[in-house]
Amino acid sequence: MVSGNRMVPLIIQEEAVREQLRCLDTHKSMGPDGIHPRVMRELADELVKPLSIIYNQSWLTGEVLEDWKLANVTLIHKKGGKEDPSNYRPVSLTSVPGRIMEQFILSVIMQHLQDGQGLRPSQHRGLGEVGHV
Repeated sequence: MVSGNRMVPLIIQEEAVREQLRCLDTHKSMGPDGIHPRVMRELADELVKPLSIIYNQSWLTGEVLEDWKLANVTLIHKKGGKEDPSNYRPVSLTSVPGRIMEQFILSVIMQHLQDGQGLRPSQHRGLGEVGHV
């Protein structure tokens, strides 16, 4: 959680991890670690304790496991000629445990924004310099 300009410890509860594991879409692809979402969902009760520890440690230290930074990148054709590289967009498949951690981080960011602590006036809310003359 965020308090003023500093982060305060977020405790990622085992039940929250269990819920994330049970809600995994088993039709999604696995990431570079080779762990399929179906396996993680089926082993949720066994994985919840170690993952909770890893997630909390990651949050407290601000460090992310190196494996969670890896991705399998696939190019998806958008439209137009297939010979033109600009007609493709990259899709990155990351590890399932990393995606779950991203959900916890997203929930903290969303709560921060909902609490009215979003952007400071000095951040200009995405407006260019012309909007501030």
